[in-house]
Amino acid sequence: MTLERPNMDSYQPADTRRRFLQQTGMGVGALALQWMIAQESATAMPPILKDKPPSDLHPRKPHFASRAKAMISLFQHGGPSHMDLTDPKPELTRFDGTDYSGEIQFSFVNEASKKLLGSPFHFQKHGKCGTELSELLPHTAGVVDDICLIRSMHTGANGHEVSIRYFHGGIPAVLGRPTFGSWLTYALGSESQELPAFMVLADPGGPPVDGATNWSNGFMPSMFQGTVLRPTEPRIFNLQPPSHLAGAYQRQNLDLLQQLNQQHLESHPGESDLEARIASYELAARMQTAATDALDISQETANTHSMYGLDHPETREYGTRCLLARRLVERGVRFVQLFHSGQPWDNHSSIRSGLTSICRKTDQPTAALVADLRQRGLLDTTLVHWGGEIGRLPVTQDHGAAEKAGRDHNGQGFSIWLAGGGIRGGMTFGKTDDFGHHAIENIVTPNDFQATVMHLFGLHYEQVVYPHGNQEQIVTAHRPARVVHEVIV
Repeated sequence: MTLERPNMDSYQPADTRRRFLQQTGMGVGALALQWMIAQESATAMPPILKDKPPSDLHPRKPHFASRAKAMISLFQHGGPSHMDLTDPKPELTRFDGTDYSGEIQFSFVNEASKKLLGSPFHFQKHGKCGTELSELLPHTAGVVDDICLIRSMHTGANGHEVSIRYFHGGIPAVLGRPTFGSWLTYALGSESQELPAFMVLADPGGPPVDGATNWSNGFMPSMFQGTVLRPTEPRIFNLQPPSHLAGAYQRQNLDLLQQLNQQHLESHPGESDLEARIASYELAARMQTAATDALDISQETANTHSMYGLDHPETREYGTRCLLARRLVERGVRFVQLFHSGQPWDNHSSIRSGLTSICRKTDQPTAALVADLRQRGLLDTTLVHWGGEIGRLPVTQDHGAAEKAGRDHNGQGFSIWLAGGGIRGGMTFGKTDDFGHHAIENIVTPNDFQATVMHLFGLHYEQVVYPHGNQEQIVTAHRPARVVHEVIV
């Protein structure tokens, strides 16, 4: 059968390319095409790009030698209880049931109590470093020598959304700003030209609190927005072409599209972004093979599946996403973020059972990711982040029965941890008071966190600029920030 070339006289390059895409079933993926088409509108230029504004996501050089090449953020929505997981407080246990003498800001006043609640979970030292962790984190304990546990995080606000936006966008509560993954991909592009630079691995239970705000590109072009990978098949809609348009037919359509774009480029000389557009659709086609390969975890060994907990119902789902995160950074994706449905760490009630449940789901896969990156030689250049937007209060949120006791929000002091990518492993940094309420030593804010991560990627955070609203915008929104050099190797 001979393939007939469409009549070129029926196409006008200037106004029908998008109509052409809509009317031909190329099957390169609606998601991928949206990402590619947005590249033509990129106009911002960080100082590291001296010659012309970026019109693609090709890899770009940092300001100085970087330690990290990629990042995986395991964001724990809801506020993990630090005094029950990562920050042991003997004094809290000692004074369990007595009234706290300090001032407390409650989010749920009707259920407020000033009675201290000692942790029902035991802590033990682990690793060569001797860091103490809760019995709920036995697998994380196995990689404790790889992690830097920061016990002095501080947002100054107790709300979820206000602190989430602070972590992701640089200003508490404010909407409309690019999230952290957007800033990194804007500054550095991607090592992969076959996969999106910023990928979000969604929970099958639904979106996290604050929804797409968590991976928004804000005022940047949409090419810097996180690309959501669906939790079930098909993980990317329309990635493969219909069978009757596959193979030679698809190749013919792509050739025609390239010819249309080339004609448009010739009629508009000097528009270099058109050159990037021509290449972008070829990239979308290459994604058919690259994405299929990256998402095929059947290529992994049985030992790897077991390591991530894929052979147990409790850990299978989160373990699959952690494994996919490793496969994506292995293939050059710059930033990968995992979120939970809702906010499972928001343990206002029944903290004994609720905290145990979410730890059973996440602890093994999380530790497996760190160990797997290390054994593959990827941990040195891959930064792993674990933590939520706030912590919990040292007092009980009263529900009338001991088994129903929980903890209210606390943004005054809590824990996160980092591993790999130039981070000093096997250490703790900062501290909270004897009851875990306030950060009191080496306080770290989300802006400090952002500045430090940018530094690990070889970037002067204040020099990665995006012009918006007649101002030079930066990731920290010009708020006070410092690079926490103490946690860097």
